[in-house]
Amino acid sequence: MRPDLLHDARPMHARVPLAAYACLAASMALVGSYVGLSKLLVGAFPVFLLAGLRFAIAAAAMPHWLRRQAGEAPLSRGDRVLLFWESFLGNFLFSICMLSGIARSTALAAGVIMAALPAVVAVLSRVFLGERIAPRVAAGIACAVAGIALVSLAREGPGGTGTLLGNALLFGAVVCEASYVVIGKRLAAQVSARRISALVNAWGLALVAPFALWQALNFDFHAVAAPMWVLLLFYSIAASVVTVWLWMTGLRHVPASSAGVFTVLLPVAAAAVGVLFLGERVTPAQGAAFALALAGVLLATWRRRSAASLPA
Repeated sequence: MRPDLLHDARPMHARVPLAAYACLAASMALVGSYVGLSKLLVGAFPVFLLAGLRFAIAAAAMPHWLRRQAGEAPLSRGDRVLLFWESFLGNFLFSICMLSGIARSTALAAGVIMAALPAVVAVLSRVFLGERIAPRVAAGIACAVAGIALVSLAREGPGGTGTLLGNALLFGAVVCEASYVVIGKRLAAQVSARRISALVNAWGLALVAPFALWQALNFDFHAVAAPMWVLLLFYSIAASVVTVWLWMTGLRHVPASSAGVFTVLLPVAAAAVGVLFLGERVTPAQGAAFALALAGVLLATWRRRSAASLPA
């Protein structure tokens, strides 16, 4: 991959439509929402079966997106390789790590840990693309690390379910998602957002299907309450169709380094779901961890106004 995948020196104000920012914001808010709500789903379905149902429902919703659009170039061998890794890391492994982690942790902790996404993107770009980490970004990485450490060590009060293993799995999901962001910037320049969404979902279904079928053999589907099926439908469409399409659509017009600013909405939405819908209580230590996480996001992604301010 090229070093310019995360940075674009052209002036943004002359070429970025406001709708692109709206797409990125909506995508991250939806991701945060379904990360939080998946806490309920993992209580009703085993992890691999849940992931398999998600990919299967999404596949049924967008088969027409698999076809190449008029005027779109055929997929090159490099595109096919990138699509596989985009799905393996950003769909398959992300889903398994996120669902297994949230089952052992809380929505609030997930929000804090997911806020490390821009920092991990910066580290991966340094390791694999040779990009320099600016002092401000380094400070953002330090805030992210401090926030994760604090939320992992904090007591979550009566009924808390957080564990170091759960938080470690959630951080693994962050690494997968960061890889997804880097690879997605390359793909978004060459393949339509709708086709990327359909192809990565198809790969995700193929990868998880053997494990999902194994768990389905001994699962009592009749024991699942109707509201859980509705929530599963929302999770499947939001995670595999809507958020991917929104993110890829926005990323076609916005550099990934600037798009990272919108990831601040992911931890906010996840924490809001935990507090408003799951009855989670925010302890002082968790509040401090959340503040550090948000500071880390802004430090790691906010560009100087002269270089990349958002249009009014």
